[in-house]
Amino acid sequence: MLKIGEFAHLSGVSIRLLRYYDEIGLLKPSQIDRHTSYRSYALDQLPRLNRILALKDLGLSLEQIAKLLDEQLPANYIRGMLRLKQAELQQRVEEEQARLKRVAQRLHQIEQEGRMPKYDMVIKRVEPQLVAGIREPIASFPEVSRLIDEVMQYVAPYGGLGYDAAIWHDIERPDGSIDADGLAFIDKPIPASGRINVYELPAVETMAATIHHGSYNNLSQAYAAILGWIEANGYRMTGPSRELYLEGGATQDDESFVTEIQFPVEKTTL
Repeated sequence: MLKIGEFAHLSGVSIRLLRYYDEIGLLKPSQIDRHTSYRSYALDQLPRLNRILALKDLGLSLEQIAKLLDEQLPANYIRGMLRLKQAELQQRVEEEQARLKRVAQRLHQIEQEGRMPKYDMVIKRVEPQLVAGIREPIASFPEVSRLIDEVMQYVAPYGGLGYDAAIWHDIERPDGSIDADGLAFIDKPIPASGRINVYELPAVETMAATIHHGSYNNLSQAYAAILGWIEANGYRMTGPSRELYLEGGATQDDESFVTEIQFPVEKTTL
């Protein structure tokens, strides 16, 4: 019999880890002195401990390892568990490779421009949002402010959330007009009117977004940055873009404005 310290030294693990495995029933001592509570282990327990450590190295949880130590476990069950772990690890590798690619892109931008890029891109989930809106063709992008102003005036008596947005459904209509939606965000249902629809803007699980600080006249810079990022990172657009006017006004040219640009996206398949 080996004392716990001797067994720990021989197996290359800590005493604390052996005590923890004892507590959770993964590896019980061969003997426990009833007077001193000292734990002792037998040499023939080393194969079980080695299997625990080997399975842990595969990334399996202790709960999964406990099941795999059952010698009566069917081979199909073992294969299934390991295949699930294999798929999980493969996904993790792909995510890390994508992160590595983004780091390389950021380094390339800094080397080209000599500073941090102006725009940072994020992928996030956008929750559903109750809105009131007017959707109609407009002659130019700035004209969406007319739709938004009309909607904001309509929702004001009901106590809207105080910020607004535009959705660009189609910016290349055959007649040259733009299919736009001017929106006001609201926190509770309100009556619709002949021109104003009230509905829930659906959630988007994967939304690419960036923040533009400054004039609406320079929004094209933010669009160029986010569209380039979407393509470079293996995404494709799945719906119309959104502009959220977090800080804005009636004029086009004000450096205090803050606008969030959003594109619903999904990963492209090779």
